[in-house]
Amino acid sequence: MFETQDAPRVFGVAPGVDFPAALARGILERLGDAPPEALARVEIIVNTERMGRRLADLFVNLRPGLLPRITPLARLPDRFPMPGVPPRRPPLRRKLDLGRLIAALLDAQPELAPRASVPILADGLSALFDEMAGEGVAPETVLGLSVDDMSGHWARSLSFIDIVRGYLSAGDDGAADAEARQRLTVAALAARWAAGPPATPVIVAGSTGSRGTTAMFMRAVAGLPQGAIVLPGFDFSLPPDIWRAIGPDAEDHPQARFARLLDSLGLLPEDVARWPDDAPGESMVEGRNRLVSLAMRPAPVTDQWLRDGPALGPLGSITGDMTLIEAPSPRIEAQAIALRLRRAAEDGQSAALVTPDRTLTRQVTAALGRWGIEPDDSAGRPLALSAPGRLLRHVAALFAARMTAQALIVLLKHPLTATGGMDRGEHLRRTRELELHFRKKWIAFPDAATLQVWAATRDDQTQVWANWVVATLLGLKAVDHAPLAEILARHVSACEALAAGPGEPGPGELWLQNAGEAARDAMDNLAEAAPGAGDFTAFDYRTLLDQVLQSREVRDPVAPHPGIMIWGTLEARVQGADLVILGGLNDGVWPEHPAPDPWLNRALRRQAGLLLPERNIGLSAHDFQQAIAAKEVVLTRARKNADSETVPSRWLNRLTNLLEGLPAQGGKAALEAMRARGSIWTDAAMAIERSAPKVAAASRPSPRPPVNARPRQLSVTEIERLLRDPYAVYARRVLGLRRLDALARTPDPGLRGTVLHKIVERMLREDVDPGAPDAANRLVAITDRVLEAVVPWPATRRLWRGRVISVIPRLLDGEVRRRAEGAPLEPERRGTLAFDDIGFSLTGTADRIDLLTDGTLAIYDYKSTAIPSDKQVRFFNRQLGLEAVMAEAGAFAGVSAGTVTKLGYIALGPSGRDRVFDAAGENAPQTVEAEFRKLIAAFSDRNRGYSARRSVANTTFEGDYDQLARFGEWDDSDDPRPEEVG
Repeated sequence: MFETQDAPRVFGVAPGVDFPAALARGILERLGDAPPEALARVEIIVNTERMGRRLADLFVNLRPGLLPRITPLARLPDRFPMPGVPPRRPPLRRKLDLGRLIAALLDAQPELAPRASVPILADGLSALFDEMAGEGVAPETVLGLSVDDMSGHWARSLSFIDIVRGYLSAGDDGAADAEARQRLTVAALAARWAAGPPATPVIVAGSTGSRGTTAMFMRAVAGLPQGAIVLPGFDFSLPPDIWRAIGPDAEDHPQARFARLLDSLGLLPEDVARWPDDAPGESMVEGRNRLVSLAMRPAPVTDQWLRDGPALGPLGSITGDMTLIEAPSPRIEAQAIALRLRRAAEDGQSAALVTPDRTLTRQVTAALGRWGIEPDDSAGRPLALSAPGRLLRHVAALFAARMTAQALIVLLKHPLTATGGMDRGEHLRRTRELELHFRKKWIAFPDAATLQVWAATRDDQTQVWANWVVATLLGLKAVDHAPLAEILARHVSACEALAAGPGEPGPGELWLQNAGEAARDAMDNLAEAAPGAGDFTAFDYRTLLDQVLQSREVRDPVAPHPGIMIWGTLEARVQGADLVILGGLNDGVWPEHPAPDPWLNRALRRQAGLLLPERNIGLSAHDFQQAIAAKEVVLTRARKNADSETVPSRWLNRLTNLLEGLPAQGGKAALEAMRARGSIWTDAAMAIERSAPKVAAASRPSPRPPVNARPRQLSVTEIERLLRDPYAVYARRVLGLRRLDALARTPDPGLRGTVLHKIVERMLREDVDPGAPDAANRLVAITDRVLEAVVPWPATRRLWRGRVISVIPRLLDGEVRRRAEGAPLEPERRGTLAFDDIGFSLTGTADRIDLLTDGTLAIYDYKSTAIPSDKQVRFFNRQLGLEAVMAEAGAFAGVSAGTVTKLGYIALGPSGRDRVFDAAGENAPQTVEAEFRKLIAAFSDRNRGYSARRSVANTTFEGDYDQLARFGEWDDSDDPRPEEVG
């Protein structure tokens, strides 16, 4: 296939050429009329699995028959098993060992880093060991680094690395990690080939040789009689003097890896032949390659731009198929990209968005959904966000926290729960009923007794279902310290039982489909590494699981659009499209800022001969140089992000500066034309944002339903609502709309009031003597029990407990005075009073009724908020007066009719003061009843409307039905608009 030569054989493919397609065509051309088995003897080593799959498809389409041997670089130990290469160690085993050692270090020296950083530090140290193995850097080299002029942190880092290395060596099980096995395999294979080279062709294609082991393998192949290297995106237009300038300090240049590889092979850039031998003629893409190559030369570059720029020729023709979108925001950038992709789909043009920014890809995917276009996203989505991943994470969280109503309902509603054969519709119906029960009863922490009491009033199948919930979820025990293998087994068992359903065998649909298979594989890998991993806490296990699931991705099973793709920068190397959009071209996004290394700084890395942070920038630059050479390319960025200015990507900045600096070649005009083409799409994107039809603002409602549809019964608290916000009474009583109680309650004033009411109620029910020496202690004990039952947030419980304790002395002092005047009756008395002459009923629950020593009654209301003023009591807060009307009529159960002489508010807030007044004058029951009758008569008039927010207490008031009334489109100064309804 190749002619014999003494020098290493290296080929290159220029940017803009579909590399896998060119590679396949070139191999077939070189084989010519050779028999079919000749192709099967060709050994092709490619850089990624994806490259291998595409290359195989291309061979099938170009010449059906036998295929060559195609092996990804990472699978060399499997393709070429060599004696002396140890077996593979489970991928997670070393990370688990390192995590345990780092956790012990942080327990001993907690000032070094927070405990939660253990997984990150373990990942970093594991990556460092992999890099040392891949680059051939001995541990002794790292441990011998000079840290004399550095901070003590780096000396401690090296000391810990020495300890870890000794520990790992002492516990060596004869296995090796992937990078070490790769290095050993390549070394043994190179030695074998040096002694007896293979007679069949061996080609390494698509790799840049950026890693030490890979470069060593490429050197071994290049020297074989039938060996060859085919480099992707090789810049043939780069002058020799620039090649010589790409030294160790130019790691961020896109051709830096090639310069280092060629130097190690003893070759010059001009020794690299084009693949295939016949070089393509001049074209717009070749002109663009020269333009980009000039723009990305190592600094300083200005003199080279002025010197070599005129040789580019007219720049308008070179940039004719280039568009620059500079959007005002990321949202507009995503919308503009989606519009361009939509146009490509309409025109039958294959198009790809290439970007490392996953936030941008999600925004573009959402924008494309407007037109029903599902792009083919090569990266998929993290396994942690898939249905099996979410279920695994939700169940793992139960090992570290007490079961809450919210967590239970989330798990029962999960799409994989009860998929083993039972009627899932029945399962969801029972889940809904249980959820409504939790909401109504404010059950924060459901337990076995809670579910069994609820199920006892329902059918037998519901009781079976409730027992299954108890056994599967409520029976899970919190984990303090346990072996990883034990926690993992319990976790998987619980997830499978939950997915199966009550009485169903197997794991249901948990491990089905792409996501299920990936989740099963992830858990199997974790189980493989678990033995000997030591004890884990629930928090550590949850962190480890999140890390494992986040590291994997799964493709969406829905069939995507065949011509609209989203690629990461790695995927773009092996694909081709008519239109390529390079998105997110801002510094920090593309290229990304190098992540800090907690174990070795840049200077230590240079001393050791390890990879520098600039290497990743150089690889990104190479990806950019390849992608921008597409037939038609769109460059996009957002000028602002989160209200701050962004910095253009360094490569885009260089390109625009070069164009602006070459006016004689039409560079400035070409750049303006690129921006003009981009503004078409940004203008269209902003037009879409503005294109929503304008809807006229609603007026302030005042519906007037028929009299027979109006409520004929209200509670005493609803009377104040009728006075302040009649629309709320209309929505609740006429329309029958009620706010759904929150499942996950927040520590709001309403809940605080409920807690305080329950504390005082229990004080009365348990007959706590306010004058006794232990009264305060008993009240604190009651407070603790109520907070534990009702408030699920530990921090909130502490804060509210402090507030209650501060109120207890004043509460007990007031209680002593009230007990001296009378005795409290059973708290929370309910009652109903019917006014037969007007056909109306009044209901209510009195917080407290005391029988005074003179035989009269006193009615009190507990207030955790501000005590109403005199005017508020006179005109709106008529609750106590109405309860007095009911008490004098004997409407409260268990309370004989009697004269009410006192009304009062008992302050439960830390800064409140009790307020007691006589039930006389304006607050006399007879006066209140007369006003009540007048109010009911007014709302029995068909012409009276239920106006929204008639007289709210303050402008910050938020009613349950404000959204229904479209408050905000009108304000409290607008006049209500009466409207006949019903």
